Amino acid sequence: MTDDRTHVEWREWGPAPFEEARAADRPVLLALTATWCDSCHEMDAETYAEPRIAANVNDGFVPVRVDVDRRPRVRERYNMGGFPSTVFCTPSGKVITGATYLGPDGMRQVLDSVRDVWADRGEDAGRIPRALAGNPTPAGAIDERIEAHLAGQLDEKWDPRFAGWGDGAKFPLPRTIEFALKRAREQATETLGVVSESLYDHDAGGFYRYAEGRDWTDPHREKVLDANAALIRAFANGYLYTGDEALLDPAYGTRDFLVDRLWNGTAFGGSVAPDDDSNGDGNDDGFGPRRDLTAFAGGNALTADAFLTLAGYTDDETSREYAERVLDALAADFVDDDGVVSHFDPAAGTDESADESDGAVPELLLEDQARAVAAFTRARQVLGPDALATEDGPLELARRIADVAIEELQESDGAFRDGPDVDVGLLDEPLRPLDGGVEMADALLDLAALLDQTADSDDETGQGDRYADAAHDAVAAFAGAWDRIGVQVAGYGAVTARLVRPDLVIGVGDAAGADLHRAALRVADHEAVVVPDAPAVSAGTATVRRGAETREATTPEELMRAVSALTDGTQG
Repeated sequence: MTDDRTHVEWREWGPAPFEEARAADRPVLLALTATWCDSCHEMDAETYAEPRIAANVNDGFVPVRVDVDRRPRVRERYNMGGFPSTVFCTPSGKVITGATYLGPDGMRQVLDSVRDVWADRGEDAGRIPRALAGNPTPAGAIDERIEAHLAGQLDEKWDPRFAGWGDGAKFPLPRTIEFALKRAREQATETLGVVSESLYDHDAGGFYRYAEGRDWTDPHREKVLDANAALIRAFANGYLYTGDEALLDPAYGTRDFLVDRLWNGTAFGGSVAPDDDSNGDGNDDGFGPRRDLTAFAGGNALTADAFLTLAGYTDDETSREYAERVLDALAADFVDDDGVVSHFDPAAGTDESADESDGAVPELLLEDQARAVAAFTRARQVLGPDALATEDGPLELARRIADVAIEELQESDGAFRDGPDVDVGLLDEPLRPLDGGVEMADALLDLAALLDQTADSDDETGQGDRYADAAHDAVAAFAGAWDRIGVQVAGYGAVTARLVRPDLVIGVGDAAGADLHRAALRVADHEAVVVPDAPAVSAGTATVRRGAETREATTPEELMRAVSALTDGTQG
């Protein structure tokens, strides 16, 4: 397909262009781009639209354009350090060389260089990146040292002058904030404050992706769904621990932004580009910057999780309503009968600026499966067993999604692969992402606790063991390198702490929304598992359990005292 903006005859990602390259004895040019990426659109206008460069590319290469939001596994294997990524590959998918943005002069030089290398060395010019070498993960024992190390990393990497962690570009790191809320609360709340000041759009709502400056200046103004959802949850959890209602303002403002700008009628779209759309290719409706209204499973599951977290702490009806709508869409349109989650729904409202589907929809991606399990387990905790419009309840759906992920993606050493083997490019090379494994392990521990608490009979007890064991193995697969894990993946410390110390689990005999249930959701521990309509708990009663210790309560005040007794008063 020729792109009218660039005159390059772009192919869609899939086996066909690699087979074409092999038959024609040419290298492949991968252009990794995103709707929200201004530099990508600038490279289209400045480089690929130059007629001689386009002709050079069309004559000597097989050019493939990849939307990194639609193809996250391609992104993780071929990312050259940012977007656009300009990657030259052999017909087998091995990397010859690559760069990020290339202007016309730089592109001419690289094209000539790659031609020469290919003519001289052919397939031997390619390499498989070290991260895809297939080496075993550094397995080890799980113990208290891991949490202590990552808590220490909070102090070591803390920026006392400008807040946040690190001394370079500043990312908001919402999962690190959540880890810090229980271990370094002053750092967490100070970071939430500076994120609100510097990355939150006080006019339109929503959070920018990150800031170039150590002092949180020069923000990159694209707004991406999953980052915004994660920050809504982090701000809600900040409110849970502190009671500071100012932390709810950006959470509500971002909720409204997502509803106003990214709701496509069925679910939430993926992104909004910066306002300064100088290329003029995303404003056909006169309504603002480029939007991608493609509904992605992982981002929507994370949004449902975040909205339910906010609703659980505040009784916010808007968050609850849209969470329910997203959960119903996920159940109906994204999850098949076997629990396999499709990465996106091509029928769900793409905007005028979104590219057409580039081949088959990816499915069974680790991040999507993990976030879907987390969303449906959160639904069981906040909305109860009848949370969905579908025949299956949220717990049954979460279990099905988890089962297929364990069966198809978890390796014998416990680590999860990022997706199934696909014989296209480097997608058949194993990638075991630590952050994705952490998300899955966290969701599996919630699922295990819920199943144990909702067992109707002795025959059903112990149903959660499989999921707790899978979570343990996923975390242990990396525990041999615990002292090399940094603050960016502080969530690893949180999930290891859950494996070392028993969860706080609160079973409520009343339905979701009852006073005892609402009080349980507001216990100052965002990792506590709350179970309304718990079969083994009498009406009007809550059972608070941590390991072998149990307390009962019949009023919200008694509940708080019971929680305090089991946590030595350390909650909140």
